[in-house]
Amino acid sequence: MTLEEKQQDIIDEFAIYDDWMDKYEYIIELGKDLPKIDEDLKTDDRLIEGCQSRVWLASEFKDNKMHFTADSDAIITKGIIGLLIRVLDQESPENIAKSDLHFISDIGLHEHLSPTRSNGLASMVKKIKMSALTQLAK
Repeated sequence: MTLEEKQQDIIDEFAIYDDWMDKYEYIIELGKDLPKIDEDLKTDDRLIEGCQSRVWLASEFKDNKMHFTADSDAIITKGIIGLLIRVLDQESPENIAKSDLHFISDIGLHEHLSPTRSNGLASMVKKIKMSALTQLAK
């Protein structure tokens, strides 16, 4: 599945819901489905700065693709990082670095987050893209 197809799947899923409370519930469910991160990976160097809550992101480069795991102590944030991972996991560093994550605005996520959560979302995207750029620099 291409990066674009993964984004379109998310857009289609969110289109089912008319009300933002239902969309928040769906984001929470997505957070519950996020695979557990190994507790050993919850280190300070993996914390995403700029998030209101604590968010850990671990990345690994294997078979020419980036692999991500994450966790958060806030359930909505866990769902948001889960959406990002769903789109960007198992993509090449090149695809991640140049990706336009339009699904975020297409589903209206930015406009329905508090300013601090919106900043946190931007920090999550930045950290994921920096992981890919770091791999490209090697």
